[in-house]
Amino acid sequence: MTSKLYNLIVGGASVSAGAYFTTWLLTGENPTQLQTVQAEGGKKTGRLRTLPPRSTQIQSLHSDEFDVLIIGGGATGAGCAIDSVTRGLKTALVELDDFASGTSSRSTKLIHGGVRYLQKAILNLDLEQYKMVKEALHERSSMLKTAPHLTHAIPIMLPVYEWWKVPYYWVGIKAYDLVAGSKTVKSSYYLSKNEALEIFPMLKKNKLVGAIVYHDGQQDDARMCLALALTATRYGATVANHVKAINILKDENGKICGAHLRDELTGKEWDVKAKCIINAAGPFTDSVRKMDDSNVKEICTPSKGVHIVLPGYYSPEQMGLLDPETSDGRVIFFLPWQKHTLSGTTDSPCDVTYHPTPTEEEITFILNEIKNYLNSDVEVRRGDVLSAWGGIRPLVSDPNKGDTQSLARNHIVHVSKSNLVTIAGGKWTTYRSMAQETIDAAIKAIPELKPKKPECQT
Repeated sequence: MTSKLYNLIVGGASVSAGAYFTTWLLTGENPTQLQTVQAEGGKKTGRLRTLPPRSTQIQSLHSDEFDVLIIGGGATGAGCAIDSVTRGLKTALVELDDFASGTSSRSTKLIHGGVRYLQKAILNLDLEQYKMVKEALHERSSMLKTAPHLTHAIPIMLPVYEWWKVPYYWVGIKAYDLVAGSKTVKSSYYLSKNEALEIFPMLKKNKLVGAIVYHDGQQDDARMCLALALTATRYGATVANHVKAINILKDENGKICGAHLRDELTGKEWDVKAKCIINAAGPFTDSVRKMDDSNVKEICTPSKGVHIVLPGYYSPEQMGLLDPETSDGRVIFFLPWQKHTLSGTTDSPCDVTYHPTPTEEEITFILNEIKNYLNSDVEVRRGDVLSAWGGIRPLVSDPNKGDTQSLARNHIVHVSKSNLVTIAGGKWTTYRSMAQETIDAAIKAIPELKPKKPECQT
């Protein structure tokens, strides 16, 4: 009897544990956390629906009327979809290509506040840059907590080659920790020359004084964006990829009432009704704005960022490296990424295109910067480049400044006379807060939007 009872207890525990970890692996959701939030009346209420097939989503776009239609399936658009649908608004999202096929999958894979932005904020007494860093550090903490299966903390080494720069960088990095406050991932610390070389033996030894290590977050950006889109769908949003917004529809008063769509896989076209359209098209923001008003002034300055992937020995296995002063005054990261080394990025004006291609000049620039931080006996070869990609940042333009480096990665939310709500600029890290601000602006500007929950639920 005792043996049977023991087997029953062990068997039951095994089944429970199996179900728990299966839920975690398949959805990334902690069942205990889900139950806790539901019990407390928090963000997740009721049962989330199973994922419908694309055909069902397309049918919904044909037959349903929506409160909110979002154009763009990157991080910002997917974030807007989650924010909108969890407030009780009937929500749809369409993406021309695939989710995260553009800028959102071509990042440096970091979740960060931006050390260099804080430096500029302090040196230039720029309050806006400071606020941007503080907001991003808060959102960094949120992402690390809500998606532990797609994110993790990463230490980043900043080598120092002049004694006087040790206190300079130390104060700056500690200020970064201070601004993060209770949201700090881990405290920064100093490494001696020998300690730094023990971690990264290939580091240039000549004149090396030591290194400062700080912490940020790292993510699988493409999977994260897809997870956001799927989450919005499970909450009830209609989300479809390979659907292009051809035109914006307006009523007799000149207010937006929907859009004309085309399924890029079948070629079929139709009209969809929506009380509000949110323009989250990233680099193609101005193209959507011109559907609303052909004479509108462009607000985005496109900037291309190139990354390359190298063999894993180019960086420590568990630590990244930051070059704070490249030959053109920018910064470059060398980060461990899926058993390889990810290095970038460049920052140069470009034309808007669906598939930005890295040039040999841009790849060579990154390789040359890598050489500056490695021992002279280490041969950095073009043949070591395993892959390279370019992404277009939709920087909010300032007509008084001509270079993209001087542009903050901040964002703007604008509502046109016809009620097109545009969210432009911003960073991956702040997608959630940008979505909140966007939906808040839409609800305020359009009386017909009547959410069941006026406050943000994310």
